[in-house]
Amino acid sequence: MKNKKYVYLFAEGSKDMRNLLGGKGANLAEMTNIGLPVPPGLTITTEACIDYFELGKKLPESLEADLWDKLETVEEATGKKFGDNSNPLLVSVRSGAVASMPGMMDTILNLGLNDETVEGLAKSVNDPRFAYDCYRRFIQMFSDVVMEVEHYEFETILAKQKDTAGVKNDNELSAEDLQNIIKEYKVLVKRSAGKEFPQNPTEQLIMAVQAVFDSWYNPRADYYRKINNISDALGTAVNVQSMVFGNMGAKSGTGVAFTRNPANGENKLYGEYLMNAQGEDVVAGIRTPNPITNLQEDSPVVYDQFVKIANLLENHYRDMQDIEFTIENEKLYMLQTRTGKRTTAAAIRIAAEMVDEKLITKEEALLRIEPTQLDQLLHRSIDPNAELIVIAKGLPASPGAGSGRIVFNADDAENLGKEGKDTILVRLETTPDDIHGVVYSRGILTSRGGMTSHAAVVARGIGKPCVCGCEALEIDVVNEKLVVGKHQFKKGDIISIDGTTGNIILGQVPMIDPELSPSFQRILTWADEIKTLSVRANADSPEEAKKAREFGAQGIGLCRTEHMFMDQARLPIVQEMILSETIEEREKSLRKLLSFQQEDFYGILKAMEGLPVTVRLLDPPLHEFLPNAESLLVDITKLKCSDGDAELLEEKEELLKKVKALSENNPMLGHRGCRLGITYPEIYRMQARAIFQATAQLEKEGYNIIPEVEVPLIIGPDELRLLKAEIDEVAVAVREETGVDFDYHVGTMIELPRACLTADEIAEYAEFFTFGTNDLTQTVLGFSRDDSEGKFMQEYLDYKIIEHNPFIVLDQKGVGKLLKYAVKNAREVKPNLPIGICGEHAGEPSSIEFSHVIGLDFVSCSPFRVPIARLAAAQAAVNNNNQSK
Repeated sequence: MKNKKYVYLFAEGSKDMRNLLGGKGANLAEMTNIGLPVPPGLTITTEACIDYFELGKKLPESLEADLWDKLETVEEATGKKFGDNSNPLLVSVRSGAVASMPGMMDTILNLGLNDETVEGLAKSVNDPRFAYDCYRRFIQMFSDVVMEVEHYEFETILAKQKDTAGVKNDNELSAEDLQNIIKEYKVLVKRSAGKEFPQNPTEQLIMAVQAVFDSWYNPRADYYRKINNISDALGTAVNVQSMVFGNMGAKSGTGVAFTRNPANGENKLYGEYLMNAQGEDVVAGIRTPNPITNLQEDSPVVYDQFVKIANLLENHYRDMQDIEFTIENEKLYMLQTRTGKRTTAAAIRIAAEMVDEKLITKEEALLRIEPTQLDQLLHRSIDPNAELIVIAKGLPASPGAGSGRIVFNADDAENLGKEGKDTILVRLETTPDDIHGVVYSRGILTSRGGMTSHAAVVARGIGKPCVCGCEALEIDVVNEKLVVGKHQFKKGDIISIDGTTGNIILGQVPMIDPELSPSFQRILTWADEIKTLSVRANADSPEEAKKAREFGAQGIGLCRTEHMFMDQARLPIVQEMILSETIEEREKSLRKLLSFQQEDFYGILKAMEGLPVTVRLLDPPLHEFLPNAESLLVDITKLKCSDGDAELLEEKEELLKKVKALSENNPMLGHRGCRLGITYPEIYRMQARAIFQATAQLEKEGYNIIPEVEVPLIIGPDELRLLKAEIDEVAVAVREETGVDFDYHVGTMIELPRACLTADEIAEYAEFFTFGTNDLTQTVLGFSRDDSEGKFMQEYLDYKIIEHNPFIVLDQKGVGKLLKYAVKNAREVKPNLPIGICGEHAGEPSSIEFSHVIGLDFVSCSPFRVPIARLAAAQAAVNNNNQSK
């Protein structure tokens, strides 16, 4: 650790040093080196953060010496001296993670002020009010971040002083008002922290650096990393930058801008600013800022310069940029640039248009879009023909619509969300600590803040509708009440918000299905050109099959026939079949079911004309189709107690006996799947006949039908050999009866470890494989998906025993090894054997990439995840040099 270089001046870095300098530090270095007006500063590396925690939260030995050495260079560049009583250098101390985490970690401004340097600052700029404003801000931020004094206690003092002074905004307070606030702040710090506010600037800076490192593991940052899949091991850099002041009067200001609209992707400068303010005033939403275009009137020279820099940065980085800037006495300074967070709709439009503008390639465009976020575009919005009662209008900060119960704090939003209840999180303004509530709510509504406030940025990033800065709202957080004009609401009342228009609407609203934009269609067309994996869908009805085809599915990889049996019109016949005492009785019931099954298969096969349709034969144990044993006991007890219908009582008791006879201690590993087909071959024969009769009927009508019959839950080749012979026999019979010579394939679902280990033997009889990774995960890990979630899964994730929930993200180290083994051995027997994967993993991007890498032919997911899988499959091809297997 002694030989490491822990501190870099901005001029020593570049954008390619992101892993070492963090995103913010690397971009500050890059802007410095291309000649932009960046206040001088330095970056303490992410390695210093990692070593800090390895040393038990102690700074590495050589770091302080490096820091003071580099700070001298900053002093020379600014003509100011850190801690000097006559012309003090003040610095900001900001975090800077490798991956952008807006608002999740801590920032301190105006560091270096104390009771003496504040007077020197006042004299050097001839503005005591400005100096005291900086000092009160510094005490508040430093005490909150470093000394853990509650933020709201400072806000209470500030609000009280504004009331006393008879002013509304912070910038209207006089120098005397601010001095009073400073005195009260210091009393508060002594009372709450048990010690005086530190006066030594050197001590302040070291404490601030440690606090920023510590904030890497604060709850909101930890939560943000989890939901965005960011590694804890990366650490954060610390940026120490000379202060420039946007709160130096009417010719100074601060702002945040995006080079394109982050909500809809329009190629137009988008942002906000405040005059006589510091950066935190804009993002915290304390004052509602002005649109960036107004800066053309307030300071035309600065505006023109800013537009040129914004264009330069977008072209330099070849992506939409999120820029922070400060104006000090009509001089523009750039404080940050980073790749801007955007909605999915905006990401798609920006990517497509940047290809047209020759800024990026099609492959780069595909990589710019997060596949899982496409989900945002595949769900409903407010019906434009609906009659709405709009009760107020705010700023349309993040598009989409949501309805739900009003809640006033993030904990309630999270708790109700986990119960499956829809909420709208209503706040004066959100803070980074509210992130868990934002994630679980259907939308966010605030009375303060603008389009670049914390609420807006976070909502856009995770695809939640958001309306900000609605000053018509009177929010009483303590008593949990909301007043909007003549309308009064309490916690639990339902409202709706439209983040596209900014409307706040009374009650629940009707929704409509989405329409995919032309840009979206282009992106998916490019994805189809590049991907090598075919994307199929899981569909159990003609309606689902049609929807899957609309979303671009290239076939059906899983049709679960048991879902057809659950229909209320069919369930009595299924139960009749199960309760049959003889084969003759069972076959009589199966003949009734045959027409239903054939009708279903006809609709599904027709919807997928020309594409493969994999139909899995009956999989679950038979008792699942019978009434619950406990419910039957209740019914029997009631009949006995009331001297009820004797015949009905006898019927219920017989049914209970059958339920008990069929019940199993561990049905997941019991009498199900191909085991049913072997003990009750007439069931699978009926299903095969239904598939082939539907196929023959459609072929006669001129359709090209490609049925694939799948045998589930085999442990080796012999089950498939026996059942394939039965299926082939039925096919021969249907061909003879109909006179139609149709094609079909018989394969199997590989979902048990032994089947993976004997894949080479199974391949001799199979014409395709589909991995059922849900059951394979359960049997490899010994986890029950239903039971593990609420009992130990979270602890396994927290202790990092497992990296991800294995039922959401494929376990590549365990289950994945079996998949690779099975694919390799099966293909040695049949080199062109089609192999795919179905279920939840087939719609998850990292699992799709793994499927690509091990040489699968297709993935099959739910219809609404088909676009996600198409994009993820293309990204897998690009990331792996587009090499087909």
